[in-house]
Amino acid sequence: MVSFAQRRKDLVRELELGGIRDKEVLATVSKVPREDFVPESLRDSAYENTALPILKDQTISQPFTVAFMLEVLELKKGLKVLEIGAGSGYNAALISELVKPGKVVTTEIIPEVFEFAKKNLRDYKNVRVTLKDGTKDIKQKFDRIIITAASSKVPESLIEALKDPGILIAPIGPKGCQSMVRITKENKKIRKGSFGSFVFVPLRH
Repeated sequence: MVSFAQRRKDLVRELELGGIRDKEVLATVSKVPREDFVPESLRDSAYENTALPILKDQTISQPFTVAFMLEVLELKKGLKVLEIGAGSGYNAALISELVKPGKVVTTEIIPEVFEFAKKNLRDYKNVRVTLKDGTKDIKQKFDRIIITAASSKVPESLIEALKDPGILIAPIGPKGCQSMVRITKENKKIRKGSFGSFVFVPLRH
């Protein structure tokens, strides 16, 4: 039987062939055990390049989608990152490794999913998991913001919470197909770009 470590290496090669170029992102995917972030019954499927169900109709995103978003987010050591939608915690674990000694705050609105993420992230000391609607009552500003569920538009509260300079990425559009939108804030100017089509579960408020 092929080990999880070998499957991680195989996945990284698949991501490279798919167009992921960021060496830090690829190295982090090869390091973080995705099998620890899926339900026990799906561990053998952890390194298939596909989304998998977790709890309450939520999913752990396809590895390519995760890597693509992190590449576009341009993560660096020492940054403070806000994630809206903790899910299984896998994305936050990758961000944790990429920004250490920076900080990650990940929010989750569904109690059962929050508990799942919190358990999975217990060893990631620079990650804080909170049970709340992450689009509201934001008391800090962040260098990077990532939304991991589909929304019809980027909440204004998140643009306000983005530092200058800063980058936000989110899947924006109707159910079934969204555009990956990146918002950059620099010198008090907001710029928007789009990076292809994806499919995410809806953002809950």
